Amino acid sequence: MNNRNTTIKNLAVPVVSVVAGLLLGAVIMLISGYSPVEGYRALLQGAFGRTYNVGEVVRLATPLILTGLGFSIANTAGFFNIGLAGQALCGWIASIAVAMSFPDLPRFLLVPLCVIAGAAAGALWAGIAGFLRAQFGTSEVIVTIMLNYTILHISNYLVRNVFTDKNDATPRISENASLRLSFLTDISGGSRLNAGIFLALIMIIFVWVLMRKTTTGFELRSVGLNPFASEYAGMSAKKNIVLAMLISGALAGLGGVVEGLGTFENLFILDSAPAIGFDGMAVSLLGGGNPIGILLSALLFGVLKVGGLKMPSVGIPNEIVEIVVASIIFFVGISFAIRFIMDKAVMKRVKKGEA
Repeated sequence: MNNRNTTIKNLAVPVVSVVAGLLLGAVIMLISGYSPVEGYRALLQGAFGRTYNVGEVVRLATPLILTGLGFSIANTAGFFNIGLAGQALCGWIASIAVAMSFPDLPRFLLVPLCVIAGAAAGALWAGIAGFLRAQFGTSEVIVTIMLNYTILHISNYLVRNVFTDKNDATPRISENASLRLSFLTDISGGSRLNAGIFLALIMIIFVWVLMRKTTTGFELRSVGLNPFASEYAGMSAKKNIVLAMLISGALAGLGGVVEGLGTFENLFILDSAPAIGFDGMAVSLLGGGNPIGILLSALLFGVLKVGGLKMPSVGIPNEIVEIVVASIIFFVGISFAIRFIMDKAVMKRVKKGEA
């Protein structure tokens, strides 16, 4: 019975968070003089009104799935990897660099080579924070934040001085390196939906198997629960710290690969680290770190962000969508309060039953 109640609560918390976030968004619309009904109707129309829009929802969700999975690995092992954005950018840079270096390689060789390079680059960048945490106890939060800014400036330097001659964007990659597939473009009404979605689905299965069915996953979960007890049981906490960050960074790097080879097909000057890193954290938290939950959360974020672009058509600024997303994250962040209220309600029902 306890396991059943725990499962129900784990499912209820994200649902309550989403509903509460949407309600808060509606209240803000009312206060601001807008109609919540019209606003959310426009949002749904913007997300599902055309095949193109649906394709863009899935396209936007794809890198969020990968960065969300990356965050869940680190979080399960007891670390807060806030450097997903920088690691995704590393994967983006590496995949574009390989694509530009070998444009004439056959597609069946070049695409896997770019994907592997991107994953390796993300893993390496995250591994810096993992190594420093394992060897010196350095805060991975501070290190990864600093690395986000470091790779952002490195990226902009490479675009202007290495990949191009003072230009703000690289040329588009060759078709041999692109993740876009004609049949996906056709069935999605010309959207930027690409083969990255297949990569994301494979990684969902990989993460589930890794964390639930392997010794490595058991050790990562054990270190996250109690590193001291894990050491006493013969597990190497230092090894698992570095391993968790490497896997986390590799998954985030794949998110950058999808953006580079699938969505934009080039690299350009950025004002800030890619938003997929920070949104991926929110996706993972909303999904409770569960791969299927992350998939559903990423699709929800896709619906909100793509659909929100339609809201100005009824006079509502699409910043309202950002408020809704922030509200959902807020309610996820205070999930302990939601659980407390649910426990109180259950106890009250039990007492009434006894009476």
